[in-house]
Amino acid sequence: MRVGVPLADVYLEFLAGRCRPNTVLAAGYDLKVFFSVVGKPPEDVVPADVLAFITAQRTGKPGVHGALQPVDRDGESAGVSAATVRRRLSIVSGFFAFLQARGDVPANPVPRGLPTRREATRPRQGVPLVRVTRRLPRILSPAEVDALTAALRTHRDRAMVAAMVLGGLRRCEVLGLRLDDLRPGDRRVFIADGKGGRQRLIPVSGRFFTAVAAYLDAERPAEAVTGQLFVVLKGPRRGQPLSAKGADEVLGAARRRAGLEHATCHELRHTCLTRLREAGMALEAVQAQAGHASIESTRIYLHLADDWLAGQYRKAAEVIDAQVFAGNSALHRSGR
Repeated sequence: MRVGVPLADVYLEFLAGRCRPNTVLAAGYDLKVFFSVVGKPPEDVVPADVLAFITAQRTGKPGVHGALQPVDRDGESAGVSAATVRRRLSIVSGFFAFLQARGDVPANPVPRGLPTRREATRPRQGVPLVRVTRRLPRILSPAEVDALTAALRTHRDRAMVAAMVLGGLRRCEVLGLRLDDLRPGDRRVFIADGKGGRQRLIPVSGRFFTAVAAYLDAERPAEAVTGQLFVVLKGPRRGQPLSAKGADEVLGAARRRAGLEHATCHELRHTCLTRLREAGMALEAVQAQAGHASIESTRIYLHLADDWLAGQYRKAAEVIDAQVFAGNSALHRSGR
């Protein structure tokens, strides 16, 4: 990955030694967008350029090369989402922190936030440069899961979907599974390279292993020499590891056949983790199953698990009602 800015290319080489390839590619793309919009070498960038970059990204105003992605969500017609802008600012800030540590620039031009009236007493409590509304992820109903599963045409595809909707695996984790990672006797799988490089050993439903066994017996090409579990079944790439694009095409085709408006890989994962929480699984256990580094990432499933929230509310409401009605009864008895 090359950005075309010498110092940025040096930074990507540094990242390559400590981050996963996808992270390096994403950082390279975000830096390319930044310098295309700003149009200055790193040593000339000032905070005003960073603030102008934020405005250009959110409004859709073209930069030097017009490197902006369209947004067609929630009625927006131009610019990129706030979450994308925040991610790009994080990459740019990390890049300039690297340059500052090397002595290439005197300071990081990415502001920590906008100052407020409390700046004197709370110097680190400024207004964030980008405010992001955290949306609840969409999940599938049991009927939608059944419809999607029925629309899948191979045991391989059913095994992949089962890994996500029954085990909560990410798409990259499903595609990264190796034959040696399966523990059918224990009904568990080993995630060798999860997000952030974290490994974990997690249980998965027997339905997944049943589908995997059928796939290995009847579908996996005998000539496949890769250790990856899921491979291409047809065409010139037969026997080679299945790509992310290939997995998305499989799921997209099944979604259309099932008549579903939504059913992405990540929605399948969200569905699994939500159902686990609704079934009474402890939040810490859901965190371990999901592979979250922080339990704060797992807390969103408290909001998705409607049954859990309703149960907690009913328990509290019963106590509050008893206290309120008891107080009213006392007032009536006293004639007040």
